[in-house]
Amino acid sequence: MKGERTYDDPCGIARALGLIGERWTLRVIRELVFGPKRFTDLSRGLPAMSQNVLSQRLRELQRIGLVRQRKLGPPASIRVYELTELGAELKSVLVAIGRWGSRIPLDAAPTASDLSVDALVLALVTTFDAAIAGDLAVRCELRFDDDRFHAEIADGRFAVDRGDASRPDVIIDADSPTLRSVVFGGRSLEDAVATGDLRLNGSAELAGLLVRCFPRPTPALTLPRTPLAADRKEKKEHGLDT
Repeated sequence: MKGERTYDDPCGIARALGLIGERWTLRVIRELVFGPKRFTDLSRGLPAMSQNVLSQRLRELQRIGLVRQRKLGPPASIRVYELTELGAELKSVLVAIGRWGSRIPLDAAPTASDLSVDALVLALVTTFDAAIAGDLAVRCELRFDDDRFHAEIADGRFAVDRGDASRPDVIIDADSPTLRSVVFGGRSLEDAVATGDLRLNGSAELAGLLVRCFPRPTPALTLPRTPLAADRKEKKEHGLDT
């Protein structure tokens, strides 16, 4: 990789970070863990990343064997990027990092950005609580415009992947911020449906049970407020935060 980072350390962690420790790299991989994507779809999921930097990262990831490019057959005839078998092994790594990172208070890194669709779906994976799910069995299709995911809870497990669901019990159609607000933000499913922000097809009862299976993690530590965070809090308290 151009400008490869080296740690002069034979430890497996150091060797891994030498390949995937560069800024943006794991986020690019995050956008591919649920299946192949076109360049434009990747770019849409990483709006803060310039297309030039994205192109560079994709070339580097192809060179080291974590990502490959292929052409879909007719009728699509488009080029997509996807993880290789080696790259796909990083999914469990991302889940572990996401589960750990979800317990870090949001105030530690204030941002006005929202989660990409793939980041939100990965957040569902990292926060699923089998104890809350109990004996719940539900097959769901999540729709985000043209992007579809088939999700299923059964036997205390949650499985999700890109693609249409087969005979779903419920279809949830919303954008990423809306579903995030329902699952993690305390907004009721009924309110999201009533305002038209979320479209529901199928069992409303099962949908309600499903969204409760992903509790917002309790922060594991208290971090000192950064000057930026403190300034924003002070402005908000004085009604100056717009």
